[in-house]
Amino acid sequence: MPSFMKDELKKKDEQKLDEMQQEIDQAAMAEEEADAEDAKEAEDAGADEEASSADEAQQQVEKLEAELKEQTDRALRLQADFENFRRRTSKEKEELAAVVTQGILKDMLPLLDNFERAMAAEAKDGEAFQKGVEMIFTQFGEVLKKNGLEKIETEGQKFDPNFHQAVMRVQNEELEDDDIAQELQKGYMVKGWVIRPSMVQVVAN
Repeated sequence: MPSFMKDELKKKDEQKLDEMQQEIDQAAMAEEEADAEDAKEAEDAGADEEASSADEAQQQVEKLEAELKEQTDRALRLQADFENFRRRTSKEKEELAAVVTQGILKDMLPLLDNFERAMAAEAKDGEAFQKGVEMIFTQFGEVLKKNGLEKIETEGQKFDPNFHQAVMRVQNEELEDDDIAQELQKGYMVKGWVIRPSMVQVVAN
């Protein structure tokens, strides 16, 4: 092959190589530009996401602060209501106690009158005086019963620590264990509440 043809082919090959290299370089540049664009978009998206997350976090903080304030205000209102209720209840109890005391004392005034009459009467008739005292005693029991006083029963009863106080244990073959053998002092309740237990002897064979 003539040398000029070889030179011509060589030039074409070199030209082809240059074109291919330019294409490769352009493709590489385009890829770099695309990567840079993607990176920028990702950065912008991240910034937007961070800004959105920050906004959501701020909104959540504001919501929690509002809920906390609401709960605090509610707790303060409940505390104030409780204090008012406590004061009102205490006052009502004091007023009720005063009314109950006044009622009991009013019911006992006739007893006081009868005692004064008995003390002023001449003590010549002992039987009449005794009957007067018995009448006052009966009247006194009725006043106490009217105001809720009840006697704790012990006769034929088993010992119950809720109502009885055992001060002595005795043997009694006619009775069973824990039977009440004898009442030493009467016990009383007011509307179901024991104010003094009965003092008793309890059987322990």
